[in-house]
Amino acid sequence: MAYITTPIYYVNDRPHIGHCYTTLLGDCFARFERLRLGAGEVFFLTGTDEHADKVVTSAQAHNMTAIAWADQNAEEFKKAFMFIASSHDDFIRTTQDRHKTRVTEYVSALMRSGDIYKGEYEGWYDENQEEYVTETVAKDNEYKSSVTGRPLVRRRETCYFFRLSKYQARLQELFATQPGFVSPEARRNEVLGRLRGGLNDVPISRPVTNDPATQFGIRVPGDDAHRIYVWIDALFNYLSVVDTDDRRRFWPASVHFIAKDILWFHAVIWPCMLMALRDADRGRFGFVELPAKVYSHAYWVRDGKKMSKSLGNFVTIEVLRAYAASFGRDALRWYLLTQGPLHETDADFSHAKFVEVYNADLANGIGNCASRVGNMMEKYFGGAVPEGALSGGLASAGGKALAASVDGLVREAQASLARHHLAAALTAGIAVVRSVDQYINETAPFKLAKTIESDSGAKQKLGEILACCAEGVRIASVLLSPAMPDKIAQLWQAWNLTNGSANAGLASKGVSLADNCAFAGPHGLHRGAISKGEVLFMRADPAAAVVGV
Repeated sequence: MAYITTPIYYVNDRPHIGHCYTTLLGDCFARFERLRLGAGEVFFLTGTDEHADKVVTSAQAHNMTAIAWADQNAEEFKKAFMFIASSHDDFIRTTQDRHKTRVTEYVSALMRSGDIYKGEYEGWYDENQEEYVTETVAKDNEYKSSVTGRPLVRRRETCYFFRLSKYQARLQELFATQPGFVSPEARRNEVLGRLRGGLNDVPISRPVTNDPATQFGIRVPGDDAHRIYVWIDALFNYLSVVDTDDRRRFWPASVHFIAKDILWFHAVIWPCMLMALRDADRGRFGFVELPAKVYSHAYWVRDGKKMSKSLGNFVTIEVLRAYAASFGRDALRWYLLTQGPLHETDADFSHAKFVEVYNADLANGIGNCASRVGNMMEKYFGGAVPEGALSGGLASAGGKALAASVDGLVREAQASLARHHLAAALTAGIAVVRSVDQYINETAPFKLAKTIESDSGAKQKLGEILACCAEGVRIASVLLSPAMPDKIAQLWQAWNLTNGSANAGLASKGVSLADNCAFAGPHGLHRGAISKGEVLFMRADPAAAVVGV
């Protein structure tokens, strides 16, 4: 089983590159997991967080009700994720009854156990992030938001608290026994550094006043004068969606993909809430084990500059659509997934870099290699892979070397996936393509074809070489398919790889990713009809502008 999530995104504004990137990470990993486990064994969730104060204020600025504004922007997120070809299994909105009912149940259980209690809180509040920060954090950041730089606000109010402090020892044990619970390493160290200062109980509700912003949200069970704090409401989405009779089998989450600004909530508050819920009622919540991993990526910048509204340099949905129109949606997915800020450092969305990567990996890489191999197979063998050619090619020194290279790269891809290093897993697919290109250069099948009439064994040898090349391209296509579902589907159709034993990339239960990528294995290209097909990616002119940008 695999359960993959993205954050649920605020609907105070429309989606942009950051939202699309995190969702693409979840989508790509879910596609890889479906190849590994089978389609019915994977659940991928995304959605929108709608009860925030700034949703209400944004709605007021547009002369709309909060729910109407949320409806409008939730649709924008759905459209954006459809545009990037996200394969999520569900889209949760926190204003939906299925979520609100579960949140009320969870909070009620924690109130009964005493892990949620009523008290008074005074502290520094970050209005943009909608969170309280400790005195230490506030002082270290000169009483400004660490995210926006805006001044913090001093607040004092009666609210309900979660006994976060009660779970410090268990949380530290979690980090000690599961060092990979938070990744990358820099993010884990960041959390551990804050933990040294100790955990304080955290407010989980806000008073309801005459201010409309305070009235939009789920009420505290038994106390309509308080609504549940947006972050507590939001975190429970990961559980509420799968807390049904037919979905509980997917829990716990395999990985929560998030951006670095919401790390503390996911790495500290969320696991402690789950521990408390399980302790509160093991009969009801005995299945609530802790997630396996929280993966926290960095940010995008544009042409070397931080994105901001004042600079007007956000990579908006319109910009992404323009790049997809010029280069293709799969090319956009490829650039975001392989060049994005997956690890500790921010990543640059640069037009020059986009074209460079597109030409190197796609036009001159998988596109050119698949075209060369398909063209030669069609030209010299009418597209039919000769019987026994693959096994014959594998008996040669060159074939063995190619198979060993490909098998090694497949193992590297699998090791990268185990660490959620998606870019490395995908670029292993391009490395397979380059191994095939090198094999073509070494064996020169185009030259060998010229000797067919004079050399009786030349055609058999040619067939063996091309069969090995085609098998390499097939394996590369499996590794590349989670990033480029459209173009790889086009290749599979041209090469007749979607039916029969040549099961390249079908999410079939019982067929592991390793088996699907085994060179000349049971799912290899032993026979088949290969046509040249259309060119997957045309080379791009670096000087050409993207229309609409």
